[in-house]
Amino acid sequence: MSGFSFIFALVLKVKKMLSQVFYVLFFYFMGEVISYFTYGIVPGSVIGMILLFLSLAFKLVHPDKVKRVANLLTQNMGFFFLPAGVGLMNMFGLLSKHWVVILTICMASTIMVIASVALVQEHWERLRKDRQL
Repeated sequence: MSGFSFIFALVLKVKKMLSQVFYVLFFYFMGEVISYFTYGIVPGSVIGMILLFLSLAFKLVHPDKVKRVANLLTQNMGFFFLPAGVGLMNMFGLLSKHWVVILTICMASTIMVIASVALVQEHWERLRKDRQL
């Protein structure tokens, strides 16, 4: 009897995981469809992520419906950077020709992000202090 209960518990876990994968893939494919009809202005994966976020924010999807899969994907995120790293290595010749431009753009964009975050944080702090007075 314990063997049957073990198999039953395993089947339930697999069913729960597959239903969570379904939610993630559903929003991914919806994003791909929207991206296709908007001629790929925004990548489908980004649109799908925004749709999933909005459905979670407006409580159309309960967080428990995607929690286990989201944790699994987040914990193994380094695995998803492998194709990008291989792509960079394949383009090493091109990157070595334009490294100054790439480095300049990276530095400029980093400075702009730091500055914009600082300005937004400063603004929020001022608003918070005004509300406390």
